[in-house]
Amino acid sequence: MVTGASRGLGKAMALALATSGARLALVGRDSDALASVANEAQVLGAEAQPFQADITDEQQVLQLERDISSRLGPVEILVNNAGINIRKYCVDYTLAEWNSVLHTNLTSVFLMCRSFLPHMKQRRWGRIINIASIMGHISFPQRTIYSATKSGVLGFTRSLALELAQENITVVAISPGPFATEMTIPIMNNPQRNEEFMSRTPMKRWGKPEELGKLVLFLCSEDASFITGTDVLVDGGWCAQ
Repeated sequence: MVTGASRGLGKAMALALATSGARLALVGRDSDALASVANEAQVLGAEAQPFQADITDEQQVLQLERDISSRLGPVEILVNNAGINIRKYCVDYTLAEWNSVLHTNLTSVFLMCRSFLPHMKQRRWGRIINIASIMGHISFPQRTIYSATKSGVLGFTRSLALELAQENITVVAISPGPFATEMTIPIMNNPQRNEEFMSRTPMKRWGKPEELGKLVLFLCSEDASFITGTDVLVDGGWCAQ
């Protein structure tokens, strides 16, 4: 199951899993976009179904667990990718804006893990991949809530990995840096902002979404069965500076 699967990195990770023959539950709010990704996954030979849900809502997550279980079977791989950002100075945030980012980026990770972990525990096998960000390691102005939530994802990942270490369930975070997605097109199309980002990126290019997809395939494989409780930076060298 991949949350935020309708576009960007979520779509790339879902399609990468499709190439391995996984049965896919594609979760998000945009039903039309999810259906399009499901069609692409089916062309690749995978069984894929869209599930529209607001994963910040506890009752919708509980219903999602029932729906996916009945239609596709127990979840063995969970990719918590859904996320949003509101760029403002701290003093300008409303509490509603703060809570919106907090619930989408962090609370949803808790709700999804709590609901789907019993599937993995019962089968004594599972992979949980939480998408964090380099903003959990470094930050910029106007990123207070985003950085706080992504730092929270890293802490959540470490603790949950320790809870599950003897149950053959791994929990790993991935921290992407600058990737070429729909969300970053405005930056890429702005010469000044694009140059600013590239000047901070040692490899001098944007990441390709499919590069993240290949990493997810590895982390879900048996070759990665001894990797848990850690964070993989995929940032073109940004955080090495």
